[in-house]
Amino acid sequence: MTARTRVAVIGGGRSCEHEVSLASAASAAAALDPSDYDVVALTIDPHGTWLDAGGRPIGLAGAAHVLRGCDVVLPVVHGPHGEDGTLAALCELAGLPYVGSGVSAGALAMHKWVTKLVADAVGVMTAPGVLLTAATAPTYLWTHPVVVKPVAAGSSHGVSLVERPEQLDAALTAALAVDDRVLVEDLLVGREVDIAVVARPDGSRLLSPPLEIVVDGLFDHDAKYGGTADFRIPANLTEAEGKAVADAALAVFDALGCRGVARVDFFLTDAGVVLNEVNTMPGFTEHSQVPRMYAAAGLDYPALLDLLVRDALELATPCA
Repeated sequence: MTARTRVAVIGGGRSCEHEVSLASAASAAAALDPSDYDVVALTIDPHGTWLDAGGRPIGLAGAAHVLRGCDVVLPVVHGPHGEDGTLAALCELAGLPYVGSGVSAGALAMHKWVTKLVADAVGVMTAPGVLLTAATAPTYLWTHPVVVKPVAAGSSHGVSLVERPEQLDAALTAALAVDDRVLVEDLLVGREVDIAVVARPDGSRLLSPPLEIVVDGLFDHDAKYGGTADFRIPANLTEAEGKAVADAALAVFDALGCRGVARVDFFLTDAGVVLNEVNTMPGFTEHSQVPRMYAAAGLDYPALLDLLVRDALELATPCA
C-alpha cells in the first residue's frame, strides 16, 4: 500500500484577510483526496499565534515540530504575513516543499507599486499613479477621478473610488488605516478581466480561461463577497484580446518569478490591456475565481489542488 502524502494546510493569518483565508484553507483541506493525502491543519490566529487542528495554541516552535513531520505545505494565507513571502521564507528555512510563489515573488507581487514597476519594465501597461505615505498624503491634490488603495493589502480592504475632491480625505484615511503606503491611480474605463497561471515543474505554463467581472461600480470588498458581482467564464473576448491578456499575464508572472498558481487581474481598455494587480495566493475556496476558471476548462477543484501539491513535491525533488 502506498503511503499517503502528509500535507500541512495553513490558514488564517494576521492580515485583514484572516476570515477569507480560513474559508480557503478549510475548503482546500476538505477537497484533498483522503486516499492520497493525510491533511494536517494549522491556523495562525489574528494575533499571530499558531494553533493546532483542535484550535489549541502551540506557538511557532510547536508549529515547526508539526511541519517537520509533513511532506509538503499548502500555505493558504492571503495578504501580509503570509502571501507576501513570509510563509515561503519559513518553509525555505525549514527545507520543506510548499505550494506557491517563493519569497521574492511573494514580496514583489504584494507590493502593488513595485508590481507596476516590474510590469512597466516588460512592456505591460499600468494605470498612471502616485505613491503616497502618511507624510505626503496631505500634499496630494485631486484633479480627476482616482482609485485609492493600500499598497500591500487584499480583498479590496481600504480601497475607495474618489469621484469628487471632498471624498479624498476619507479615502486616504481608510487606506492608511490598512497600510502606511497608499497608491493613488487614475480611474480606468474598461472591462475587468482576470486570468490564472499555473507554473509546472517542466517549465510549462497552464493558463485558465479568462474571467470577466461585471459589477455596477467598483469591484470592492462588498461586491467580492456579497454576491453582487457577475463572473463570466470564459470572458467574451476576441481572439486578439484573449491573446493580449494571456501574453501580458505570462510576461508579468515570469518577470515577478511566480510559481505555483497566481491570478493576474487586468482592465481591458480602448488603449489595450492594463495590469491591475497580481495575487500569488488568491482566494481558494471551490467557488473562488481561480478554481472556477480552471473548472471551466475541465480541471475541477480537487484535481487543481492535487496538481499544485504534486508539482510542489516534484519541484523540490533533486534531479537524478
